[in-house]
Amino acid sequence: MTDQANLATSVEALANAKVLCIGDVMLDRFVYGDVDRISPEAPIPVFSVKSDNLMLGGAGNVARNLSGLGATTHFIAVVGNDSAGKDVTKLIGKIDNTEANLITDPGRRTSIKTRYIASGQQMMRADDESIEAIEGATKERVITLAKSALKDCAAMVLADYAKGVLTPEIIQELIELASAAKVPVIIDPQGIDYSRYHGAELITPNQKELAEATAMAVGDDDEISAAARKLISEHKINSVLATRSGDGMSLIGADSFEHFSAEAREIFDVSGAGDTVAATIAASLAAGVRLTDAVQLANTAAGIVVAKVGTAVAYASDIIEALHRQEFSSSEAKILSLNSAIDRAEVWRSKGHKLGFTNGCFDLLHPGHISTIAKAKAACDRLIIGLNSDESVKRLKGDDRPVQSEAARAQVLASLENVDAVVIFSEDTPANIIEAIKPEVFVKGADYSVDEIPEAAIVKAYGGKIVLAELEDGHSTTATIAKLNK
Repeated sequence: MTDQANLATSVEALANAKVLCIGDVMLDRFVYGDVDRISPEAPIPVFSVKSDNLMLGGAGNVARNLSGLGATTHFIAVVGNDSAGKDVTKLIGKIDNTEANLITDPGRRTSIKTRYIASGQQMMRADDESIEAIEGATKERVITLAKSALKDCAAMVLADYAKGVLTPEIIQELIELASAAKVPVIIDPQGIDYSRYHGAELITPNQKELAEATAMAVGDDDEISAAARKLISEHKINSVLATRSGDGMSLIGADSFEHFSAEAREIFDVSGAGDTVAATIAASLAAGVRLTDAVQLANTAAGIVVAKVGTAVAYASDIIEALHRQEFSSSEAKILSLNSAIDRAEVWRSKGHKLGFTNGCFDLLHPGHISTIAKAKAACDRLIIGLNSDESVKRLKGDDRPVQSEAARAQVLASLENVDAVVIFSEDTPANIIEAIKPEVFVKGADYSVDEIPEAAIVKAYGGKIVLAELEDGHSTTATIAKLNK
């Protein structure tokens, strides 16, 4: 098998992983709006709120990523007795394969980070939180729950955001418990004093954090390696994974150095990428994947989430798709699963792009198809094509169709400049895709009237526009096949 095929097999193994996740949970609030004037009261922009969205941040985002990978997670965190704590509890309850122990501490406020976003740009962030160290009964409860959970987990990930849950004393006690259970500890670190991480299996500082923790230069491979080995030597850490933003990541051991280049793709939002890396490595090690393969999967996963909006998740299916795409041409990279298309659509929309959609069998692509696609693209900024699967075409056209497989038809469509994404669907209509993506423009051939379009009610319900494209005369796949048969 190719390296990508071997890695894809490793991704499938993550469904067997059992991980203990402990750390600082936060509520990430994203407020979206417009800025079109300056305040008369001060030289500051006036933000007009349009909508907002709540997501789990910090350790909560690590848990979301673990679930997205298919792992089973035992989650331990502390919240306040407040509305944000209730929101966190509700959101955690929606995560699949997660057993959550949220300890309510009446003396704390649940951490809230509110980000204000206009025209795809973050304008400001406001934090509301407690950062005092937990103590007394709350501290003892964390240790007791962790000790119990370690009996059933094969890796521990600590998400340290310096909000008071993972104190140096608690971290050391957790590492000792994990060491006794022969469970590796992966830590997304915080601050400059890494003595608290003494004995960890792996820490994942970014380049800036590595420089601050060691007071050393980290400008190139040699400098990064030297700084990481200082931490390894001083704190008996087994390995350091230095994340290097667009330059990928480097895995350093006492006597080894391996660099993993970032997959070239559009970077939209780096929020939560560190959570994705820590979660992917923890799940991989818990599933028995060797460390270098775990880092390769984490590198791929990080490339996925930075192309999404907000504190995003890399699903197992996303990673497998990305691994396969690394072997494909650029045109094949446009062929997406529905989940990936939803993520891509969200990014395009956040940049102000109008989304268009059209669909069909596109068997034996002809000038009529090309004309319809061109007219569809003229009505939008980004065009998504819904392509009937082979089984769907058979039901609609007969057992002798399609002439070309869905893979071949998708590749031909994806090679067209006017096409931005292709999604294959197995139903008779693309109703599920339209409901999920909600394109602003739905384009259909003018051989239909609006009343005859099965998806018209869905498009009208969310306020979309239906465009009927005039067809080119004299072009038909059925007629072409009949002519060939003669």
